[in-house]
Amino acid sequence: MGDLVIEGLVKHYGPVLAVDNVSLTVPAGKLVSLLGPSGCGKTTTLNCIAGLERPDAGVIRVAGTILTDASRRIFLPPERRRLGMVFQSYALWPHMTVFDNLAFGLRLQKVPRDEIHRRITEVLELVGLGGMERRYPYQLSGGQQQRVALARAVVSQPAVLLLDEPLSNLDAKVREQARFWLREFQQRLGITTVYVTHDQAEALAISDLVAVMSAGKVLQYGPPREIYERPATRFVADFIGATSFLDGTVSDRSDGLLRVRVGGEIELCVTHALARQPGEPVVLAVRAERITLAADGDTVNIVPGIKRSQVYLGSRYQSLVETPAGTLRVETAMELPDGKVRLKLPPEALVVLPPEEGS
Repeated sequence: MGDLVIEGLVKHYGPVLAVDNVSLTVPAGKLVSLLGPSGCGKTTTLNCIAGLERPDAGVIRVAGTILTDASRRIFLPPERRRLGMVFQSYALWPHMTVFDNLAFGLRLQKVPRDEIHRRITEVLELVGLGGMERRYPYQLSGGQQQRVALARAVVSQPAVLLLDEPLSNLDAKVREQARFWLREFQQRLGITTVYVTHDQAEALAISDLVAVMSAGKVLQYGPPREIYERPATRFVADFIGATSFLDGTVSDRSDGLLRVRVGGEIELCVTHALARQPGEPVVLAVRAERITLAADGDTVNIVPGIKRSQVYLGSRYQSLVETPAGTLRVETAMELPDGKVRLKLPPEALVVLPPEEGS
């Protein structure tokens, strides 16, 4: 088992640049999510890895074996790549039983009959479908069909598993449960996995690493917590979670803190951004759940405002508060009082972004 390495991947569809110089390494045994909105290039990247698309430039290799090298005109066909893939639609043969769906590829590979039975029995037990070998897809629930598709992808013992939004056809409750099951399954197998999704919560929940994509580019690549808490660009901060943005200017840098003036007279202290210089324009990003109501004795990073609207989300309330620095989105366990409020923005919760990302 080795790393999946992508270097300088480029893919055009006519005048459209679908994948723009993507480079990243998927460590062996890890699950990496390609996360982004529709049209960002994540599925095209996955299809280039699978050999379903021929890139215009770039190199793709697994454990040192070159799958694609556009400059040298090397392009292994999909069946020679030792990759397993689960499509969004599952793509199960409706006229075949579960057993035959799993056995189809193995028979093409001329795997011995006894070995086929052994592998299928083992993998169906692994995905929790033991005893369902003779059922047809129409006799299974959506969640069970998803597990059959996953079992079919791994029964051939691939070097890398590719998943193209495999949970998107499930209802919300089953999908939430499937995240835990899928993550446990991947870790138990220890198989290198690339997972495509537009669901931020899904990517954060199941991934070792997340690559956030937009307009064919990877904007940030790192662990889920880093992506969420220290976004590198405004797009990343805005796409993942509920975030507010405040335009400001650096007023001072001392005592391990950066001081930023927003809304005229309000000064906010910020950690994690000491490279900024006084007078430099910046944008502050803050997650909605990190903003709290200020206590009576609080004096640091206090922003006055007026609650304009509020919605109930079950476990929390989300409010829009108008402040001299701009509108803040706030999530709290309890309702905010009507009228005037004092909000606290903790220094460690503020992320400084360059103004070009906040335009």
